[in-house]
Amino acid sequence: MTEDTIFDIASLTKPIATATAVMQLVEKRKIRLDDPAAKYWPAFGRNGKSRITVRQLLTHYSGLQPDLSLKPKWQGYRAAMSRIVAEKPVEKPGSVFIYSDINFEILGEIVRRVSGLPLDKYCATNIFRPLGMKDTGFRPSFALQSRIAPTEYRGGRQLCGEVHDPSCYNMGGVSGHAGLFSTASDLSIFARMMLNGGTLGETHILKAGTVDQMTLPQSPPGKSRLRGFGWDIEPPFASNSGELPPVGAYGHLGYTGTALWIDPITQTFIIVLTNRVHPAGHGDVKDLRAAIKAVVSAGMGPVSTSRMLERRFLLAPFFGRREGVVPDALRDQGRTLSGIDVLSRDKFAILAGRNVGLVTNHTGVNSTGTRTIDLLFNAPGIRLKAIFSPEHGIDGTIDAKVASSKDGKTGLPVYSLYGITVRPTDAMLEGIEALVFDIQDVGVRFYTYISTMGYALESAAKKNIPIYVLDRPDPITASVVQGPVSDSIAAKSFTSYFPMPVRYGMTVGELAQMFNAEYRIGADLHVIKMSGYCREQWYDETGLKWLNPSPNIRSLLEAILYPGVALVEGANVSVGRGTATPFELLGAPWIDAGKLASYLNARAIAGVKFEEAEFTPVSSNFKKRRCYGVRIVLIDRLLFDPVYMGVEIMAALHRLYPRDFDLNDTLGLVGSRSVLDDIRKGRDPKSIALSWEKRLEMFRDTRAKYLLY
Repeated sequence: MTEDTIFDIASLTKPIATATAVMQLVEKRKIRLDDPAAKYWPAFGRNGKSRITVRQLLTHYSGLQPDLSLKPKWQGYRAAMSRIVAEKPVEKPGSVFIYSDINFEILGEIVRRVSGLPLDKYCATNIFRPLGMKDTGFRPSFALQSRIAPTEYRGGRQLCGEVHDPSCYNMGGVSGHAGLFSTASDLSIFARMMLNGGTLGETHILKAGTVDQMTLPQSPPGKSRLRGFGWDIEPPFASNSGELPPVGAYGHLGYTGTALWIDPITQTFIIVLTNRVHPAGHGDVKDLRAAIKAVVSAGMGPVSTSRMLERRFLLAPFFGRREGVVPDALRDQGRTLSGIDVLSRDKFAILAGRNVGLVTNHTGVNSTGTRTIDLLFNAPGIRLKAIFSPEHGIDGTIDAKVASSKDGKTGLPVYSLYGITVRPTDAMLEGIEALVFDIQDVGVRFYTYISTMGYALESAAKKNIPIYVLDRPDPITASVVQGPVSDSIAAKSFTSYFPMPVRYGMTVGELAQMFNAEYRIGADLHVIKMSGYCREQWYDETGLKWLNPSPNIRSLLEAILYPGVALVEGANVSVGRGTATPFELLGAPWIDAGKLASYLNARAIAGVKFEEAEFTPVSSNFKKRRCYGVRIVLIDRLLFDPVYMGVEIMAALHRLYPRDFDLNDTLGLVGSRSVLDDIRKGRDPKSIALSWEKRLEMFRDTRAKYLLY
């Protein structure tokens, strides 16, 4: 061997070629991680695979078996794709980690279908040539033969420059799971690009945020096997690595004896190129690879928590994952900073010398729990003059119309925007020179806090008052868009300010930008962005303390269920208001609990199951009456589509109880008359969900213009 020897790097193909290609297409919004793979390859959805997502393929949680069988014999790329179409999951998608070459064979085909180029040509054009990886590619030319390390003898001849992996060999040498050849020099180029956040010199391969996504755990919650997108997750190279959480570095192994590990904490990478399969196919380099890694780690010395978080603040939520909690000290070091934290850090400079009005409630607090009201009231050079409160009042406890009042601590007037009026009036804004909005949303179209923000934008524009939105996380992630887009005739109501899907995947700051531009409100809008926020984060991954945003959403679990269960609450059904677990329950006196639970469980709705339940609400629908129905048990929040579940529930109630269930009364929250019409016609909810995809795509295009993270 020489330093420029070209090796068959086997499964390193997965992260270096295929995952990188997929994530480039994700950046271009040509692929969406939580879409079913069948959206891009319709035939793939056959035989129980219709709900397998791109995310599950990238993390090996698809439920597919490890590889295609080689018997009976088959040959050719098309034959392999036909076999994949015929495959059935061996486990429920999202439930079990199964390292599967099939996952990346599928992803390679998706790259081909979406980009219009075979995987080898796509990678050469968009990854290898731009980076100057001159010796990296599939099916190396015969001119390179003298530099290629041969692998094993097969069929009486030695393989040299032909892929070793049998499935990839049968496919013609190009596949998403194997087939790549490379050198130590080229792999070092790739590793340096990854360490540098997706760029090398003037060449940009990936966005820094995309590299973070790929190399942090993306496995379903509660799973012990952590995977990124294409990468295995590892502790950093450090002499104390055994004491650290299994996050921070990332890597991958190749069957032929190769390895690539990359550690952003120590800014180190390890490349191991061996040829364990030469000449007879059964060498072993497990101990060698482990020893090389151990020597490097020992040479690095210990790594402290503070150093890890300084290098990668997004690691904070994973320090306590083994115990199920994040220690407070780590929350403080690695947390998301909300808009008010950033404004405070910058000493409120943008508001200096102004009379300020504040739209807020009990959720408007900084990371230590201090009210935004008090921070602005006590800030030097700022004169907080008035407070405006949304639905549920300044304390977030009232489930009725709210009267204006005074703040008990500051004595300032609190104008209710959920009483006589729902928008700031000219009189309320008299003397106000800057309007600030700081309220935690829940990420759902019909949650009225965002309508209050829209009305505040309109009132501020009318009075030529600049408005500052202090951004906060979307608690159910700002990465997923789900459900029907509301009809235009339903828009601009208090529960549907803008025509958008039930779950819109945006922060309040992003929404404000969209409202202002798309409705041509013309407000002098300033969004104070968060720091340390990743839009894929759930609220419990931000390090911020949970505060019930309203009286009936008392946990993140209930916020996750809310977009679906709430769809029926306009009808004659109890959704658990007036019980200890609102939105975890659904029932009515006329429902047969066993019948409804059995029906919904038979629908096999991903990520959730239904248990029989009896309950008596003390308020709201069916107050003090015995209700029968279901308790909704969330199993996997990454697999779960709450809006689809809501339509399944609506369809079930209409089918089982057509004379009792008032389907028409759900229109106000569903927002789409066609969904109700389809339920009346008996269409399968799966088909109904597909029917709203076209308008979802249009919304995604609009939404993309205003994303900040």
